[in-house]
Amino acid sequence: MKNALILVTALSCSSLGLFADTAAERLQESARIMHEIMDTPDKGIPQDLLNKASCVVVVPSLKKGAFVVGGEYGKGFAICRRGSDMGWGAPAAIRVEGGSFGFQIGGSATDVVMLIMNEHGMRNLDKDKFTLGGDASVAAGPVGRTASADTDAYMTAEILSWSRTKGVFAGIALRGATMRPDRESNKELYGQPLGNHEILMTRMEAPPAARPLREELDRYSMHKGS
Repeated sequence: MKNALILVTALSCSSLGLFADTAAERLQESARIMHEIMDTPDKGIPQDLLNKASCVVVVPSLKKGAFVVGGEYGKGFAICRRGSDMGWGAPAAIRVEGGSFGFQIGGSATDVVMLIMNEHGMRNLDKDKFTLGGDASVAAGPVGRTASADTDAYMTAEILSWSRTKGVFAGIALRGATMRPDRESNKELYGQPLGNHEILMTRMEAPPAARPLREELDRYSMHKGS
């Protein structure tokens, strides 16, 4: 989308494509993304980082220029561990908006994966809205299951992020974008428009649609206490 006229047209036409998929379908897509990324060891997320992560955020097909020129928009899910000796909990629907992520292939839909690395970063998910790189420090993550992840940038960042566009998987800094709860999608999954805290920080039972994503995360990550 190169100009405002195209953008205005897109708001009335392409928005149907953005919202046609259901929350359950996006969960299925999120599971597929994690499987494909982690099933390619030399190009995946380092194993030790996934093992240490408190939460994972997956945004399938984040789109460039969907609502504002130069910005991005996407719907996805955050899912956190229930404890150091337990598996992954129930997913909370989120929206990512704004920012300029520097995608190399302009206009393409891009899969985004983020790891929330500590409790402070996880607490940002409680908020009605927080800014990546502002309220929470963010850095482009390293690629490769055995890649070194002990540099200062990776050790101190609260959030590490990656993108996949047309099969190319790379670390990317998501500074300037905002993340907030997607209560409409939560209502699809849980029957009521819950906020993130009510899902991520409790023993909320995960809906059946979340099973594939939880299984993929259990498959490719160890419990933090292991």
